[in-house]
Amino acid sequence: MTYIMGRSLFNMDINKEESFRAIDLFAGIGGIRLGFEQAFGEKIEFVFASEIDKYARETYYANFGETPHGDITQIDEKNIPPFDILLAGFPCQAFSVAGHRKGFEDTRGTLFFDVMRIAAYHKPKVIFLENVKGLVGHDKGKTFKVILETLKELGYYVEYQILNAKDYGVPQNRERIYIVGFLDNEVEFEFPKPIEKYVKVGDILEDKVDEKYTISDKLWAGHQRRKIEHKAKGNGFGYSMFNENSIYTSTISARYYKDGSEILIEQKNQNPRKLSPREAGRLQGFPNSFNIKVSDVQAYKQFGNSVSVPVIEAISKNIFKIINNTDL
Repeated sequence: MTYIMGRSLFNMDINKEESFRAIDLFAGIGGIRLGFEQAFGEKIEFVFASEIDKYARETYYANFGETPHGDITQIDEKNIPPFDILLAGFPCQAFSVAGHRKGFEDTRGTLFFDVMRIAAYHKPKVIFLENVKGLVGHDKGKTFKVILETLKELGYYVEYQILNAKDYGVPQNRERIYIVGFLDNEVEFEFPKPIEKYVKVGDILEDKVDEKYTISDKLWAGHQRRKIEHKAKGNGFGYSMFNENSIYTSTISARYYKDGSEILIEQKNQNPRKLSPREAGRLQGFPNSFNIKVSDVQAYKQFGNSVSVPVIEAISKNIFKIINNTDL
């Protein structure tokens, strides 16, 4: 057991009714928060959130009753309430890694630095980070190395793994990297194993959708033309078509609102259609009760930028078991 200033980081006599305080950085529409709330139940309390996009903040408020603070670079870490768990789906910016320094100093000028300066001041028990799979190989692996070194420099035991949403109960092929750091270096954390749950695309589709989601003749012709052109060049780029019996879709992205090409749904005797915003939310594991108050364009951006909630829930259940002192 690790001690700081004479006290145990994880009290083995912990009160089972204790509530853990959390903050939600680069919060988006709250997908990471939602996953943790589903895993922790009433034993998690969010005391701070930050998100710069005004439309995402509207959606966050509509679902959590709180408006996140704005630009994290303008927020003094001293003004953030004490907390136990830091959540951040931080953007991957280019790090200036010239080899002159290592660790914390190499993150200056990036948004990751803002996460770390807050962590350095508050020293939460747990840090949870999510990012695109490509982070691992960014700048020939230098960026990821700096991230790991920085966390370890601040005293964290770190585990990371790339997980795919299709292995956790949603019909979407979506790989992301998840990084978990514990201030107690003697814990042993394991990422959740894939679950045995058969799902298909039909599970997230609505019985009836508005005709406006059916793509136009012009757009459909353009999709087909571009696919033929790509095939002639020897690559597989172009639209992707799915139906209710498909096991999973391709990855939904923030650009889905533009033409829907990465996920088109077959329709009998008519052009294919895009997912509706509600279906896009389901594809990410958001419940039907999740409020969508923004335009379709913003909703597509928000769900595409968000996370697969069931993956977050599965990871956070394992985190909860450790910090609530139960067996994995």
